[in-house]
Amino acid sequence: MNDMFEKMHDINDSINAGQMDEARNQVIKVLAEIEKTEQEFPEPLNHFIRTVGLYPYLQLDKATWQEKFVYESFKVDVGDADVTLHREQSLLLKKLIEGTDIAVSAPTSFGKSFVIDSFVSLKQPQNVVIIVPTIALTDETRRRMQRKFGHEYKIITTTDVELAEKNIFIFPQERAGNYLNVLEVVDILIIDEFYKASKTHDKERSPSLLRAILKLSKIAKQRYFLAPNIKHLNESVFTKGMEFVELDFNTVFLEKHNVYQDLDDESYTKSDALVKILAENQGKTLIYAGTYSSISEVSNLLIDSKAPSKSLLLQQFAVWLSKNYDRNWQLTNLIKRGCGLHNGQLHRSLSQLQVKLFEEKDGLNCLVSTSSIIEGVNTSAENVVLWRNKNGSSNLKDFTYRNIIGRGGRMFRHFIGNIFLLEKPPRAEENQLDLEFSDELAASIDEGAYSAQLTPEQIAKIVAYKEEMSEILGEESFSRLQHENAFNDSDSSVVLKISRALSESPGNYTGLGFLNSNDPEQWDWSLYKVLETIPGYIGAPYRQFVEFIKCIANNWHMNFHQLLDELDEYNIGIETFFDLERRASFKFSALLNEINLIQQELYPENNIDISPFIVKVSHAFLPPNVYRLEEYGLPRMISKKVHSSGLIDLEDEETPIHDVLDSFNALGFERVSTCSDEIDVFDIYILQHFFEGIISPTRI
Repeated sequence: MNDMFEKMHDINDSINAGQMDEARNQVIKVLAEIEKTEQEFPEPLNHFIRTVGLYPYLQLDKATWQEKFVYESFKVDVGDADVTLHREQSLLLKKLIEGTDIAVSAPTSFGKSFVIDSFVSLKQPQNVVIIVPTIALTDETRRRMQRKFGHEYKIITTTDVELAEKNIFIFPQERAGNYLNVLEVVDILIIDEFYKASKTHDKERSPSLLRAILKLSKIAKQRYFLAPNIKHLNESVFTKGMEFVELDFNTVFLEKHNVYQDLDDESYTKSDALVKILAENQGKTLIYAGTYSSISEVSNLLIDSKAPSKSLLLQQFAVWLSKNYDRNWQLTNLIKRGCGLHNGQLHRSLSQLQVKLFEEKDGLNCLVSTSSIIEGVNTSAENVVLWRNKNGSSNLKDFTYRNIIGRGGRMFRHFIGNIFLLEKPPRAEENQLDLEFSDELAASIDEGAYSAQLTPEQIAKIVAYKEEMSEILGEESFSRLQHENAFNDSDSSVVLKISRALSESPGNYTGLGFLNSNDPEQWDWSLYKVLETIPGYIGAPYRQFVEFIKCIANNWHMNFHQLLDELDEYNIGIETFFDLERRASFKFSALLNEINLIQQELYPENNIDISPFIVKVSHAFLPPNVYRLEEYGLPRMISKKVHSSGLIDLEDEETPIHDVLDSFNALGFERVSTCSDEIDVFDIYILQHFFEGIISPTRI
């Protein structure tokens, strides 16, 4: 008791000295101690909680009437419940309600989603657009919004969906262009993780995000951009008129353990340290491995060192993976030991499923990850282990490092996040975010409208691009395509290279029509010519990629074991399969689309249109709605069982995805889960998760 009195005294001293961040950390550590040791809650603590702004942590049974009043005063409707916000959440919400455009930097544990949900609940905007960095985060956000607002809003995450009176759009930046010609006004534009608009942080995707910001900002009444760990934001056309709010307000405390200082190459290695950490810390643990080779290294270590899990749920999942994917897969062996794997290449439904199991009490205790865990989902853990200070081939930067360790701790679950550093972290920096025009934007930028923001060199490049494109396609044709936003999500250098190739070597593309054949053996020549248009663009060996495309033409009609057996001679195992399928459905389909568009303009007399083939590639040769359902958490294997039962025709390409979801809801979980004898016990677990994400609640 004397020890607790001293801690109360220290908190009071910090507050009197104006050291609020320190005082807040001390309060959080005391709350953690009380929870762990089941001590009695000291009455002065409520006063300190109120002083440092952590209102949700107030204990009402020990509170004065003033503290109870504060707790109720900061309570707001977040769609499905009334929640008390902390002081800085309330500050942001107040600014949004007043109509302010805000770019905010706040810690990962800040609780940003509560602010968004409160705004939607209070202001009832007609059209909300939320841009997220990945499809995995699209599903997570969709599930939250569906649960809270599905009774009054149409939640749209895919392309070409008919709008309702009130809509919430949630998608990655690449899909934003599909609604530019449909939406007349956006009530609020929300950009989550907007630091990805900087080439410094995401070279590949920043142009498409910058393009989405420019286009959507023109029709947005209000903008709200969110990111962690930014100290300074440069003034640019992308954030013009926005108030930058930098908040260093943590709701959990990160306890760092510099384990790397104790490592020795012989007597005490990283592997020894990781095994010891997992043995001594039983809570949920995220292991950041940094590279694919490191993921494999850590996975083998876990398989060798951990005993099989006694969880029946995980045993069922391991059996399901063996039956539906690969009998000898590393992930299957990890699951048996209570560990999962998260990277950017797995099938979407698999990644979503593992995150769900990581949240389950009897589910996964450990998740090994690349940087996908910090940009793909909003999960967190009691323990975070930094295995390598790498992000792919590059050294880990301070910004990303902070984002990774920010996954430690969670409000009301883990007051303290334990951070174990097995390699030296990067040097601390004051991170400035610079959003700048890039050459890749030339395909969709009017240099006259943005002349004040562009350098003379950039204007010259845009003008040169437009002049050359007009010369190749003809001025009228190019102007029309520009007006139709045909190149809206295109890298101008890619468009130019394709146009040059088609103009200089038309004979290489006269056989494109063979791609519409139902016989994959007729595709070879055209596929090679497409790949050679921009050498190295797809990032895979040509023969391997061509044989893969021909094989997955049977993606819907063959099971995974059959596909892998057929691809074995081309050295395509399960990990390579995931990688190539992703490259095919995104990058290759985009390349095909540009080629198809430009060749139709240049050589209309050939009467070639490979749009049907492009649609097949973009959906990995699955029925479009089966492919889309994977984003909703329903694996293709279960979709096939539902389709085969005759309950829902999932091969019909004319049925909109929302009509398919309505059919699932009309049938209900019980009917669908018993529609076939082939549906096993873990299929039912997945179906339950799927239905939880599509059911629209009825507000009482």
